[in-house]
Amino acid sequence: MFTTRFPTLSEKTLAAVNAVGSWLAQNEFEGKPLPAQAGCIVLAGNAVIPTIDAACELAATHKIPLVISGGIGHSTPFLYAAIARHARYNKVRTTGRTEAAIMSDIARQFWKIPADKLILEQRSTNCGENARFSWSLIRERSVDVKTLVVVQDPTMQRRTMATFARVLEELNHEVRCVSYPGLTPRLDNGRHGLSFLPKREGLWPVERYLSLIPGELARLRDDEQGYGPNGRDFIAHVDMPEEITRAWEVMQADETLKPTLRARALI
Repeated sequence: MFTTRFPTLSEKTLAAVNAVGSWLAQNEFEGKPLPAQAGCIVLAGNAVIPTIDAACELAATHKIPLVISGGIGHSTPFLYAAIARHARYNKVRTTGRTEAAIMSDIARQFWKIPADKLILEQRSTNCGENARFSWSLIRERSVDVKTLVVVQDPTMQRRTMATFARVLEELNHEVRCVSYPGLTPRLDNGRHGLSFLPKREGLWPVERYLSLIPGELARLRDDEQGYGPNGRDFIAHVDMPEEITRAWEVMQADETLKPTLRARALI
């Protein structure tokens, strides 16, 4: 369970959290991207409604094929809960359905994306399968792709990009992937504790957001414990800047954060 309110943090720790969150989000655009040369958009299954909306808006505006990837995995209940709480989307049926099926309903019903512009991948249960199975479908459908716009939960965006890089390298495909999480999370101290700014419907509870960070940083490492080539070899090598390493050290030393950061272990 996650508490409704999370206590305020020192300015030093808050700056560290926002630095790490911004780095994980890997937003390669200022504002909204203009993917004129993109062959398609890949939306990986997640429970962050503004990210889902961002991918749908791009596809609808630019009339670009949208690949929606996601089966049923350990995080799928978070999508069910996010849909149930949403003022507009709570009529979408969720229980027992794949993430891709749910998000495709949103794309068609609320963003008016034609069915022939949607490609559903409903088997994947993790980032590696999102990338591998999505690319397989793109090739099967003979979509002409030189550039992919990849959209994912901002906490998982950098790892997802590294996963696509690893899959495309393995398959020897020269495709440019560009990263767009739809938003870059930013926390702020308020009168009643931490909150996201700007406030948006469909984001994580603050405590869940903070709890996701340790696992992502651990997975991005390129050593025997991480997912890089020198570890499990699930992702391409990722350089972690010194300022992010220092920011993570600041977070780990903060007494308020310690219980939340320790709650998540590398899976």
